[in-house]
Amino acid sequence: MKSVNFKTFNLFFLPACLIFFLHSCSFTKHGCKKLLNEASSKSYDLIIVPGVPLENGKWSKTMKARIYWSKFLFEKGIAKNIMYSGSAVYSPYIEAEIMAIYAEAIGISKQNIYTETKAEHSTENIYYSYKLAKKLNFGTIAIASDPFQTKMLRKFTRKRIDAGIDLIPIVYDSLRAMPMDTIAPGLDFQKAFVKDFISLPERENFMQRLRGTWGGDLFSDSLK
Repeated sequence: MKSVNFKTFNLFFLPACLIFFLHSCSFTKHGCKKLLNEASSKSYDLIIVPGVPLENGKWSKTMKARIYWSKFLFEKGIAKNIMYSGSAVYSPYIEAEIMAIYAEAIGISKQNIYTETKAEHSTENIYYSYKLAKKLNFGTIAIASDPFQTKMLRKFTRKRIDAGIDLIPIVYDSLRAMPMDTIAPGLDFQKAFVKDFISLPERENFMQRLRGTWGGDLFSDSLK
């Protein structure tokens, strides 16, 4: 019997496992469309959109996709209001405030935009946004983000926050069909800037950040 060549095993097996893991942790195209169809028959008081860091002074493709997806849901009447969530985590700009600035720039009405500026992890995006939403007396709530993040948050949201929160992952076919407005240069990000900023990796080690990612530091206070 031939011995196992572990170098060859690791070269082919581990990447295959990683691909399988990533695929299993993301909604399929069909799954995204199904959830959108279900959401289309409703009108949510609020959708929660997790934050993305500002990159080199401008929005990334991921941030742009999440903001335009929130606009799509708002214009379709699926979302009455939008809450962007995120603190200054990896750049000295508060993610939620930056996203709100862009959202207003592409035509979402300011009176329907809310921000949650404490969260530093995806689980915290949901936790703190939900608390704020309830404080503001919003009733029906959904999460709107990319398919990978939305599915990653599903179990946490339903078991630890509220099983009644729906999920509306991005349907990229619908997103690509949207007209993308040209953003005039010179948006003022000063109000989102944090002086004396220290990034999360400088404040927390890997294990602390991993614990935060899975929501391990939450629930010391009540959700009510």
